[in-house]
Amino acid sequence: MKAAFLPDRGVVKVSGDDARHFLNNLVTSELADVQPGTARFAALLTPQGKIVADFLVTEAPAGHGGGFLLDCPKPLAAALATKLGFYKLRAKVTVDNLTDQLGVLAAWDGRPSMMPDLAFADPRNSELGYRVLVPQELASKLAGVLGADLADAAAYEAHRIACGVPAGGLDFAYGDAFPHETNMDRLHGVNFDKGCYIGQEVVSRMQHRGTARTRTIRLAVDGLPPTGSEIVADGKTVGTMGSSAAGRGLALLRLDKVADAIAKGASLSAGGITVSPVDPADIRLPEKHTAL
Repeated sequence: MKAAFLPDRGVVKVSGDDARHFLNNLVTSELADVQPGTARFAALLTPQGKIVADFLVTEAPAGHGGGFLLDCPKPLAAALATKLGFYKLRAKVTVDNLTDQLGVLAAWDGRPSMMPDLAFADPRNSELGYRVLVPQELASKLAGVLGADLADAAAYEAHRIACGVPAGGLDFAYGDAFPHETNMDRLHGVNFDKGCYIGQEVVSRMQHRGTARTRTIRLAVDGLPPTGSEIVADGKTVGTMGSSAAGRGLALLRLDKVADAIAKGASLSAGGITVSPVDPADIRLPEKHTAL
């Protein structure tokens, strides 16, 4: 088993009598059954349905003060805490940015010898393994407790990319991407049966009308295409390259344009480097469901 401390992750805490109800009314996932040792993938959206921040949510046990802990991108932690504070109004809720105190240790390729406090299975994809919220200075010791060899963050990044899980700031831009475009619906990050939350109407409409034509797609790459470079097929731009490592990459692609290019026998390239979908099924156009 491998483990790596992720220096790009922070932790925000939401606590108080109304914390669960407060969060559940704001984010894309259902948090009613989140408890210590479990987690949900969720996002806070704009009213227009675009991602402000995405995060993994777990409940802290009573011994750690209770409340909900959000494993989020470190550069967004302060702004996320401020944004949540803006929404709390009269709710009995306290929002704290704990990034200076807690970080994130990821563990994969096996099962932990034990599950410590503030640990949970990654809810997005079982192959991603487990997460533990822990101070950075204890990461090495905790890796030993898990029965894992400590690796660097680059090893986890290569694993994340191979699993097809996008990261904000690399594979999509916050404030500019819909949940469907970042595969949140496929990564258990959107509950289409829950009550209202910010941006729900747009997300539900995209789901039922099948209008999501841009998706994050896994690519085989012959090198390291520059992040942010245009992906070109038959002389036309069909998407934008995201992160890549160890022969795999992620990209935001227009499914219809890529499907047309491949049907014509055209190849894809990014920054002069050949790329191709890992699985042709990934570029299937969405199905339409019952209209709202």
